[in-house]
Amino acid sequence: QVQLVESGGGLVQPGGSLRLSCAASGFTFSTYVMSWYRQAPGKERDMVATITSALKITNYADSVKGRFTISRDNAKNTVYLQMNSLKPEDTAVYYCQAASRGVVYWGQGTQVTVSS
Repeated sequence: QVQLVESGGGLVQPGGSLRLSCAASGFTFSTYVMSWYRQAPGKERDMVATITSALKITNYADSVKGRFTISRDNAKNTVYLQMNSLKPEDTAVYYCQAASRGVVYWGQGTQVTVSS
């Protein structure tokens, strides 16, 4: 059974930091491209960051470049999103995605709220 379980979300003040984790099981994690997406109320789900499988090449949305860092530990089947200098506009539900050769899996999401 495929599972992607996100954790680490919560309430943080502007300028603060959070680290999201996504623990994967039920598929060969090391061969999948892993991504973080986010969806704010009333908006579409947008890609935040992506990391490839073996070479760990990363790509970021312009809105988070220089503030967020995606990483993965293939030995632990886990992908991370380090979020620094958080802004109110980063408030959203953050989702983990695994993708390979047309197969896509999603996690259930974790809420991140940036507010004073």
